[in-house]
Amino acid sequence: MKKTTGAVVGLFASGPLLLAVPILAIGAGTASASCSTGDAQSVDTAAVASQVKAILDGGDKGAVSVPGLDDPADQVPNAKTIQATGVAMNIPARGQVVALATALQESGLRNLTYGDRDSLGLFQQRPSQGWGTANEILDPVHSSTKFYEGLQKVSGWQSLSVTQAAQAVQRSGFPEAYAKWEPLATALQKAIAPLLSKTGGASPSPSPSGSAGTPASTTAGGCTTGGDGTDFGTIPAGAVPAGYKIPADAPVKVQTAIRWALGQLNTAYQWGGSCTDSHGPDPMGRCDCSSLMQQAYKAAGVTLTRTTYTQVKEGKAASADALQPGDLVFTEGTADVPEHVGMFIGQGLIINAPHTGDVVRIATLASWKSQILAARRVV
Repeated sequence: MKKTTGAVVGLFASGPLLLAVPILAIGAGTASASCSTGDAQSVDTAAVASQVKAILDGGDKGAVSVPGLDDPADQVPNAKTIQATGVAMNIPARGQVVALATALQESGLRNLTYGDRDSLGLFQQRPSQGWGTANEILDPVHSSTKFYEGLQKVSGWQSLSVTQAAQAVQRSGFPEAYAKWEPLATALQKAIAPLLSKTGGASPSPSPSGSAGTPASTTAGGCTTGGDGTDFGTIPAGAVPAGYKIPADAPVKVQTAIRWALGQLNTAYQWGGSCTDSHGPDPMGRCDCSSLMQQAYKAAGVTLTRTTYTQVKEGKAASADALQPGDLVFTEGTADVPEHVGMFIGQGLIINAPHTGDVVRIATLASWKSQILAARRVV
């Protein structure tokens, strides 16, 4: 993240601080991201949609040229991750546009390993300013989550301009620079939204307040089971059922783990995959059931072992009849050597990476109940 004094020094100082110059020069692609405050760029919405589709469908990445997306193979997947995190947090479309415009300005939608002073990642957040460790900030889901959390703390952000909302979170030395990215950010949000739903429809409906973690009722999403999930009906593969909210009364680490896991929805299963880059092109970066659990809790600062055989020994035993959000739920095989695991996320729902040919998805507790062999509480 850039502060006023740091940004000015990065532009004009000599000596070692000139190392900050590359990020200022390339962060926005064809223009200087941090010092240009020009007018909003006109955007060909259809071209953006074509570019997004070409990248995310694995097609010809050079078929379409979009100003501001000079490295689309890198930028578009990052945009999708930012937006998917917003969807998982029930951030409305307007907030997703703010986040995308901010990342376009701060890093050019690149997950940079350098920046002004200790700034890093998509949003150029600083470990020294409490945004997380360097490794956490370089996790696009973590950095996106922290940005949205900052946005939600801004009173009345929904009524602010994109520039005002972004500046309230970032405190940039160039507060007017975000405005020019609003058209491209809006086009990206509209192009990506249908791809986040298996049915091709719009993103899951946000809560009326646009905030995450608010229970739908006094008990929904809390630390009780909240039913068995049957009230949600059929849940499309890779989708978040309308009405689900991350449990507000779950421990913060559990909320973080759930949010991270939701960020992997609709990504392809890969047996033996590390789940370290589920949205990327390398199949081995995608998730299997146990790596999804491991990486979700890693995002929350909790270390889990790698396989179902060892995860079933983590934490303490929990009752399948009294699950709490964050509990690991094991099926298939035996209680001592289970072969599948998912995470209970409240409201009678379980997120898991099922098997080859499927995607990370949400299932109902009802569909799992008769098969549960063990459950473990790791937080």
